[in-house]
Amino acid sequence: MTALEQPCSVLININLSETPSEQSLKQDFENGSTAVKIQALKNAIIMMQAGEKMPGLLMHIIRYVLPEQDHTIKKLMFIFWEIVPKRDAAGKLLTEMILVCDAYRKDLIHPNEFIRGSTLRFLCKVREPELLEPLMPSIRACLENKYSYVRRNAVLALYTIYRNFEFLVPDAPELIQGYLEGEQDPSCKRNAFIMLIHTDQQRALTYLQSCIDEISTFGDILQLVIVELIYKVCQAKPTERAKFIRTVYNLLGSSSASVRYEAAGTLVTLSSTPTAVKAAAKCYVELIVHESDNNVKLVVLDKLVKLQKDHSHDLTLQQELSMDVLRILGSTDIEVRRKTLDFLMSLISLRNVKDVVSLLKKEVIKTYSNTDKDQNTKTYQQLLVKALHQCGVKFPITAEIVVPVLMDFLAEGNEKAAESVLEFVREAVARFENLQPSIIEKLLNSLPSIKSISVLHAGLWILGEYCTSESQIRNMVDAVLESIGDLPIVDTEIRESTKDDTDSGTTTTVVSSSRVTADGTYATQSAVTVVTNHSDDKPQLRSNLLEGEFFLGAALATALTKLSLRYQEVCVDPRARNKLTAQSMLILASIMHLGKSSLPKKPISDDDVDWLSLCIRVLNDRSPILVSIFTRACRQSLQDMIGTIDLTKLALSEAEKDIVKTDVDALINFSHILSNVNDGQAVDELELSLLQATEGSKKKDTDVSTTALSKVYQLTGFSDPIYAEAYINVNQYDIVLDVLVVNQTPDTLQNLTLELATLGDLKLVDKPSPITLAGNDFCNTKAQVKVASTETGIIFGNIVYDVSGVSGDKSCVVLNDIHIDIMDYIVPATCTDTEFRKMWAEFEWENKVSVQSNINDMNQYLDHILKCTNMRCLTPKQALEGDCGFLAANLYAKSVFGEDALANISIEKMSDSGALSGHIRIRAKSQGMALSLGDKITHSQKKEAGA
Repeated sequence: MTALEQPCSVLININLSETPSEQSLKQDFENGSTAVKIQALKNAIIMMQAGEKMPGLLMHIIRYVLPEQDHTIKKLMFIFWEIVPKRDAAGKLLTEMILVCDAYRKDLIHPNEFIRGSTLRFLCKVREPELLEPLMPSIRACLENKYSYVRRNAVLALYTIYRNFEFLVPDAPELIQGYLEGEQDPSCKRNAFIMLIHTDQQRALTYLQSCIDEISTFGDILQLVIVELIYKVCQAKPTERAKFIRTVYNLLGSSSASVRYEAAGTLVTLSSTPTAVKAAAKCYVELIVHESDNNVKLVVLDKLVKLQKDHSHDLTLQQELSMDVLRILGSTDIEVRRKTLDFLMSLISLRNVKDVVSLLKKEVIKTYSNTDKDQNTKTYQQLLVKALHQCGVKFPITAEIVVPVLMDFLAEGNEKAAESVLEFVREAVARFENLQPSIIEKLLNSLPSIKSISVLHAGLWILGEYCTSESQIRNMVDAVLESIGDLPIVDTEIRESTKDDTDSGTTTTVVSSSRVTADGTYATQSAVTVVTNHSDDKPQLRSNLLEGEFFLGAALATALTKLSLRYQEVCVDPRARNKLTAQSMLILASIMHLGKSSLPKKPISDDDVDWLSLCIRVLNDRSPILVSIFTRACRQSLQDMIGTIDLTKLALSEAEKDIVKTDVDALINFSHILSNVNDGQAVDELELSLLQATEGSKKKDTDVSTTALSKVYQLTGFSDPIYAEAYINVNQYDIVLDVLVVNQTPDTLQNLTLELATLGDLKLVDKPSPITLAGNDFCNTKAQVKVASTETGIIFGNIVYDVSGVSGDKSCVVLNDIHIDIMDYIVPATCTDTEFRKMWAEFEWENKVSVQSNINDMNQYLDHILKCTNMRCLTPKQALEGDCGFLAANLYAKSVFGEDALANISIEKMSDSGALSGHIRIRAKSQGMALSLGDKITHSQKKEAGA
């Protein structure tokens, strides 16, 4: 048996600066002090682990180190005896091991319990039955030791010896069963019970049935093992479930959280009755509420989500579970709250929606009263708004309750929450006509208090679109006039700025104080404070325009134009119609004049000037086409957008559902012909045999690019002395290279080493060991690479070797580079338009790729990009329909490392040649992500063009 094949549980990787010789180690063992012997023994262990063979040290260690009673030496000796070769070249046990065996026996009867227990733990790693056989009486005697540390390690030693060499202790199960009945220590009983589970399950069941009424008094470590046994037994023998379900029920009340968690999982596995499922769900909720570790909360919450999905047909469970889940919102961790609210939305039904909404309202009120609004509180407000939004849209009966609560967010400082509220309000006024008057009234009252410009944009659009009655339009225009102040703006501002300075008085305050200088003397220091008493209480809309926010003025122009045109239809008084139109035109002209003056901090843009001019022209001309666009087409576009969003959500929900459908003529599997394999999973033997019989006759044309062969990379040429190829296995964060090395020469190659290096965020974890390869022979070697981020990496290197019998330098074969495909780490994802725009503005790295393709169809080109980048198109299909010669779409994907990747495709079809022209802009938070995706798109275009 070679050194690499020997069993060993020790892994030591220490590079010694100076490697001591075997002779110096012998002198240290023979003449050194205890400290010197400890260091020499460490050096010997490290050198032997590195492959050094020092057979001459064995007798010196036995003579001079083995008799030592120092505890550190005892620990190191256990490691040494584990790694030292114990057999000669013929496979026979070394004669020196007799002395070692005697030392083991003395340690097993040592009065110190630590030495006894450590020796027993070491014996679990011994694989030589010749050494263990003389020690069996001493190991058995340790079962009666007064120290629990010795007894529980004696049980483990007997278990390991019985599992590896049953002939040494054939009566171990019977011995442990008798020991278990008289043992009182929980850890010892646990080890003994584990041994019975794996060696003689029937004896374990006998013991369990004898003490089934006392299980609640056992320690948690023993209760966990009992739950494991019950699960295994009931999976193998379903008829035994009735005997143990009551026991599992009782364990749900255990004082240990881990026992309750395992018992709940076992209970729903053994029984799917509503009572059992409710008990398990309640147990999960209690664990989440009372557990302090947020990671544990998330794990248990995942279990609860899975439980609900498996029993989604039980409406009573959904109702009871929803009220219990609301208790989890008391957690302070934002991720727990986020996942809880997402889970809660899947539990809502007509039966419980009112109760859920009322409790969510209380949570919203709590966030209002919280004076310390940190980022987590603001994020929680957004989550609550989103949850109430979903409740209001899904169940219209709650919209009347939800809308007043959410409207209070408009005046809050949380801009993101206010934007989410406006999204809901926009959708609510479009869906529920009966709520439009109350929503419009509430929004009009909140308009003066809105501080956020983006929220004000959306509010003006909603008011301009859905103020339909004469009174609503009049109130809206009055609110705008109040918010914008005196007109015209420029003349008013100039008059205010030219007023006498005496109108705003000043207050001067002089504060004097004594100070001690550096040399110890006193000096008087005076401070003069001048306060100018003037009031700058400009209306909100006016102050925003003076700040240069003229896009807000363009939004106001749109709203006023819609209101004026609609007022022409609902008002019968021509003077009132003309007056309102004149007021609207005066406001727009005043905003345009202000933008072209020097008063605002930022000048008006040409786009805003054009839009204001267009609105004034529409109010003046009242063209039927433009009137129809302003008064009807905009609202229809909103309806179409909401319908598209509903269809997209429906498609995603249908794709996520795991619907199991069984045809009426499907075969029925009978449990009598099912066998248990692979951890208790039932397999139909008849069906399995039919598949095995017919599998060989089935031939399918398989695309090589979709099979494992696509992951094989040729590293060297066929004419090289060594042929090598690598199979790349990607496991999320790790890459395993399984390299096949073929010696194509008749010579024996020694010290053949695969030397690898990496570029990018790759790190070589395991360095392949040197191997010896006979002539025309082959072997496999593995290397592991750690991946740190989604970035294209390169693995390169060479193979060096010595030819047996030939002196000289090492031979070298350079390997072909392996390019790691980032597509293995990118998965399609979804996000809202708001989140996409936010990330697009925040991400600083952009890569712009020109479109160069022989594909002439724009939708076909988009499908090609989606396929080669693993991204998802966020633009609805309805927006991509038609043939206008131009296509723009947003793409989104996420990596397994949590990195976001955004892309925007803007292409057009040239009228003369019919070819596609345009760009693909990629944005990401990291440079490597943006560059790697760009390279992937460029490469796919070249490959497709070459094809």
